[in-house]
Amino acid sequence: MPDATFVLKEPNSSEPTLIYLFFRFNKQKLKYSTSEKIKPKYWNDEKQRAKETRSFPNYASLNNTLDNLARTVKDAHSDLIREKRAPTPFKLKDALDKSLYKEDYGQKTTFLKFVELLIKDSNRKPNTIKKWQQTLNKLVEFKNATQTEVDFDTINMEFYNRFIQYLNKKGYTQTVSRRGQENVITKKNYAMNTIGGFIKAIKIFMNEAVDRNMTKNLEYRNRNFKVTDEEVDKIYLSQTEILNIYKIDFTNDKRLEKVRDLFVVGCYTGLRFSDLIEVRPENIINGGSQIKIRTEKTSEIVVIPLHKFVKEIILKYNGSLPPVISNQKMNKYLKEIGEIAGIDNTLSIAITRGGKTENNSFSKFDLITTHTARRSFATNAYLMDVPSISIMKITGHTTERSFMKYIKISQEDNANKLINHPFFN
Repeated sequence: MPDATFVLKEPNSSEPTLIYLFFRFNKQKLKYSTSEKIKPKYWNDEKQRAKETRSFPNYASLNNTLDNLARTVKDAHSDLIREKRAPTPFKLKDALDKSLYKEDYGQKTTFLKFVELLIKDSNRKPNTIKKWQQTLNKLVEFKNATQTEVDFDTINMEFYNRFIQYLNKKGYTQTVSRRGQENVITKKNYAMNTIGGFIKAIKIFMNEAVDRNMTKNLEYRNRNFKVTDEEVDKIYLSQTEILNIYKIDFTNDKRLEKVRDLFVVGCYTGLRFSDLIEVRPENIINGGSQIKIRTEKTSEIVVIPLHKFVKEIILKYNGSLPPVISNQKMNKYLKEIGEIAGIDNTLSIAITRGGKTENNSFSKFDLITTHTARRSFATNAYLMDVPSISIMKITGHTTERSFMKYIKISQEDNANKLINHPFFN
């Protein structure tokens, strides 16, 4: 059975410092501020309690509070296991909050406030937090613009339909007066997948609220309260196009040379940009023939054999990869590189926006991003008959269904892949 431990925030301070509770369980960790403070000289590190001394007359009260918190978190953990509900740091924190604040806890908590606190206390990855914050901003905007109540009990099909209708409206600007202030709200008609991202986050928020007994409203689990999505055309670069990029002489433009080199590494390793920028010389193993790294998104360790171009690039940079710039700048420079490489064929991209399908034409180089490298790796490896399971070991896809959505090949590519198949001969 896990035990709670108590640690001082600043153990060497001469002033009172916060006491933190730590509770480790099933490879997870809860870090919780008890809101209690003590001067370190009155703290017993071995017992993790206040010293019983006249110099600190409140020791009994403080120790009693810490004992109660330790008992509360252990009991909450045991209760969740007994009820066959997976313990999480969020759920255990909720139990501790209730223990400290009792009747006051939750009385003034609205859904939007709950989401705000959820974001603040979350240890999720930065991109997830960013998406949650965008969803919260959109809910607040929706509430202000439509004067619609957004709370635990109002997250139902009526809310769902009104929220999606609001997000599908064409752009407009509306001034809303609240508490004597004029707030200007600018609205855009969102793409279907963007709307789906908002709905997905709302369902996560409601799942957390139900788990914490904040609400018994389950209407968000209605099959019609669904996450909208569509298969949007995404490009990949053929091996010929990647070769054309690799052969460009950027001797007089180190800015584009470094971006090009890092992009080519991505095309032949399948690593996300967030992982590429973390590759260090120690990640290049077995005499420079492989990269071994723990991926940021999935925390899985992947080992990737290195293409000859990647080996050449590593040699050029003295056993490492090119220095990194921001993802945004790299995306901008990649379009410039693609145009120089002559990747300028016109593509028609269909996307549902504002509830209507739009078809827009683009030059292919305008669609190149850092993620194009990862998609190109998976697609080209698939076209070269690398087993899907081997590619998935590198890309991190856990099901072939999700992996195949990632593969972007044209009808012509598919026909060329099958032309020598025994079935057609």
